[in-house]
Amino acid sequence: MDKMQVIKHGILLEKSGADFENEGVLNPGTTKGFEGYHLLYRAVSKGNHSSIGYCKLKDPLNIEHRELEPVMVPEMDFEQQGLEDPRLVKIEDTFYITYTGFDGVNALGALATSKDLKIFERKGVIVPQINYIEFNALTETNTALNEKYSRYNANGNLTEKLGKKVYVWDKNVVLFPRKINNQFYFLHRIKPDIQIASVNDWADLTVEYWHNYFLNLDKYIVLSPKFTHEISYIGGGCPPIETDVGWLIIYHAVHDTINGYVYSACAALLNLANPQIELARLPYVLFEPDLDWELKGVVNNVCFPTGTLLLNDTLYIYYGAADDKIACASVSLKSLLQELILNKIL
Repeated sequence: MDKMQVIKHGILLEKSGADFENEGVLNPGTTKGFEGYHLLYRAVSKGNHSSIGYCKLKDPLNIEHRELEPVMVPEMDFEQQGLEDPRLVKIEDTFYITYTGFDGVNALGALATSKDLKIFERKGVIVPQINYIEFNALTETNTALNEKYSRYNANGNLTEKLGKKVYVWDKNVVLFPRKINNQFYFLHRIKPDIQIASVNDWADLTVEYWHNYFLNLDKYIVLSPKFTHEISYIGGGCPPIETDVGWLIIYHAVHDTINGYVYSACAALLNLANPQIELARLPYVLFEPDLDWELKGVVNNVCFPTGTLLLNDTLYIYYGAADDKIACASVSLKSLLQELILNKIL
């Protein structure tokens, strides 16, 4: 059996002198599409205002072209302070971009679509817009929920701040790259777990849908913190990768230390036909911050995976490093799957 080895290839992209990214670049979405490989990334300007930049890759480790202006900028009220952490999939002939809209108070998962990665059509917020009091009232019937739900999702039971309604933060929305049983499936994250949802049409994500969802939230938790390196909380990372043995999930895990939170990249397998079922999980990190530019930055101790490209057997994983650079690591897909199968959930 091949021994699994993760190779860190170093920094792919750093901030330029452009105003829209003078504080950092991080957390990219990637895809193979028309005319090659594409990368959308979070670009941060002074004052923590984010937009989305674009690069075309010549190959997984080299940039062919970089736009000098952002391709998506704040237009809607829910994203007035930024568009953060884009994830990117192509379903049939359409690119789907999920990102976090931040209005200065709320951070909520949103969706846009595009045919060419030049013109984008906003679909709006696709996660629930629910306050903390409502969330806790609906979920109290879920007796087995991790006690950290009430800790992370209390926020003093605020309902208004700076003239805005205050909602439960729901981030890290990650779409599956094809429909399953004719439905769109997506992962999202209300701390501390990763949840899953599915719909026939985006218009189905109504207030009633989310009301019923939270009454039965325990049924929709797909991954929960289990090991020491993920004990604080976990969240979605890269779009799932379809393999013969299941959906490969590269996600991020967080644990608290005397030096603050440490963000690492991790791996799990979900059932192909029913991705609510976890099949396997690595009991250790796939990779973690250990290089100077991962350990020190805008936020220290961060490897935050958000995109992949697969060429033959090599899986390239793109990640935000210390919240101010974009880097890439790679691993043999075959050896990673073999390692996961050794750690099947019985």
